[in-house]
Amino acid sequence: MSSLLNKVVIAEADDGVWPIRRRRILDWLVNETRGERFIDNILVEMCEKLLSAGVPVARATLHFRVNHPQWVGARLLWKEGLTEAKIDTFAYGVENTPEFLTSPINAIHQGAEEVRRLLENLADSSEDSFYQELRDGGLTEYIAWPLEHTFGKRHVATFSTSRPGGFASEHIDFLRDLLPALTLVSEIRLKNIIARTLLQTYVGPHASEQILAGVTTRGSGATVGAAIMICDLRDFTAISDLWPRDDVIHLLNDYFDAMSDPIERHGGEILKFMGDGLLAIFPLSKETACLDLLQAIREGQALMAELNDQHVRMGRDPLRYGVGVHVGDVMYGNIGSRRRLDFTVIGPAVNVASRLETLTKEVKRPVLLSRAFVEMADCAKDMDSLGTFPLRGLGEPVDVFAFPEQ
Repeated sequence: MSSLLNKVVIAEADDGVWPIRRRRILDWLVNETRGERFIDNILVEMCEKLLSAGVPVARATLHFRVNHPQWVGARLLWKEGLTEAKIDTFAYGVENTPEFLTSPINAIHQGAEEVRRLLENLADSSEDSFYQELRDGGLTEYIAWPLEHTFGKRHVATFSTSRPGGFASEHIDFLRDLLPALTLVSEIRLKNIIARTLLQTYVGPHASEQILAGVTTRGSGATVGAAIMICDLRDFTAISDLWPRDDVIHLLNDYFDAMSDPIERHGGEILKFMGDGLLAIFPLSKETACLDLLQAIREGQALMAELNDQHVRMGRDPLRYGVGVHVGDVMYGNIGSRRRLDFTVIGPAVNVASRLETLTKEVKRPVLLSRAFVEMADCAKDMDSLGTFPLRGLGEPVDVFAFPEQ
């Protein structure tokens, strides 16, 4: 009698166990993840909690469309046994490939509310290569659902299992009930990522962190020591008047790639593009800032030489440019009108770098450096001294140096 009673009690507990376990994960998603900044960490912990709750998830992914200058989308992938999610990014154009067009992710983006596929008895077919790969990995069922963010933005969540026969109905119900909370949690993190990415894209990594930290009032900022580099393309007005618009944009992008990639690779920060010019700083908080700037210029010149070889082969004139380099204290912060601000640097040191860049036209040397910079970089012995020049708008003449002519 006692044994029978125990069986009845256990059965009644099992009948109500799924709602209780689901509620615990929902409460965790809604109330206990607010301190977690990254959605990939939430995905991993959620899958671990699902396994603990008895939902046999062996693989899960989140697919997001992102506003990024290089990537159209990203996938977060978790597999059973992993303690971190794998993050893959996808370049623009992937959405036109046969693999994507026949994928369940595209089906969701085209309006499907669910894509569900049993994998155990899947027949071999080139059209089902994605599902075959999952099957060959030991999975028995795959299911994908949309995550509906605001303004019609649709993303995708998928779950797979290795349980014989696939998911049971209570597993599907469990997962489906999590979707609204997962949608809310993922949208908040994705918007944070997009905001950070857009700020980094348009104002640079350091300025973006300052802005996100609350440095958003006019006049806010700080005085910092920095090596300053200003670069400008020569004859751009004539090029833009004569060349087709798309060719001009392509030329500018190639030129900025050549000059900008080495700057960012060596720790510099590009604060702005000014038509056909750029302004970059290397903060002196890093001991090698001046040497890093010099290396960035050398690598930029090498890339420009490669670009000019292409131009010559196409029957075009090589591109010419001027670079001015100085070092000193700059005011780094918000400047502008009450409603429109620019996070930039100003000060006499910036003016010197600008005047040196202009002077390159007169002395016919592409890179000019001030004495203050070459002394701080301890590179005077490696440079050509061009003498002392008065610079427009500046009181004292400046000793000017140049890279040795090749």
